[in-house]
Amino acid sequence: MTTFKDRKEESSKAEEALEKYGQTLNFEKVWLMFQETDRMLSEKFNETDKQMKETAKEIKKLSALFTSQWGKLVESLVEGDLIKLLKEKGIPVEQTLQRVKGNHEGENYEYDIIAVNGDEIVIVEVKTTLRPQDVKDFHEKIWKAKKYMSAYKDKVIYGCVAFISADGASDRMVEKQGFYVIKATGGSASIVNQKDFKPKKW
Repeated sequence: MTTFKDRKEESSKAEEALEKYGQTLNFEKVWLMFQETDRMLSEKFNETDKQMKETAKEIKKLSALFTSQWGKLVESLVEGDLIKLLKEKGIPVEQTLQRVKGNHEGENYEYDIIAVNGDEIVIVEVKTTLRPQDVKDFHEKIWKAKKYMSAYKDKVIYGCVAFISADGASDRMVEKQGFYVIKATGGSASIVNQKDFKPKKW
């Protein structure tokens, strides 16, 4: 057990050690030492925190770039097979348009691929990984397509969702909404709807 006498001796030794190096122990000096230590630790923490934030920003940029480039690659893959796939479903395509963007009354819109066939068009949404919310968002975009793009207001619109992988039951949600389902695998893509599937017309 440490006694008062022991603590006094330890304190005395500490004072002697400090005095040996010209550091007389008193409250003011201890307080200044504490402040200096706190300042140094704070600067080090801020520097480390700044470095971590910069690293996080770089990772986010690289992730966004990878996702963007990968998405474009998948779009090109799907578009390359789209004419053949739609022709098999009785929709001969005259032309395909990628990344159709615009603004309607202050609302921005973008459609990944539009396949045009006379009085019909097929709007294709492309995702690397399809999620349930993507299906809901695309359903809303289809409803607004004729409002956004007046050139197609008199045409019959079909929806199509293409993807590499699907989370949850999102792939089944696509067909239930009346959209064509395109699964991209390897170096090709294929329509994977049920044989009795009938697409919804907008």
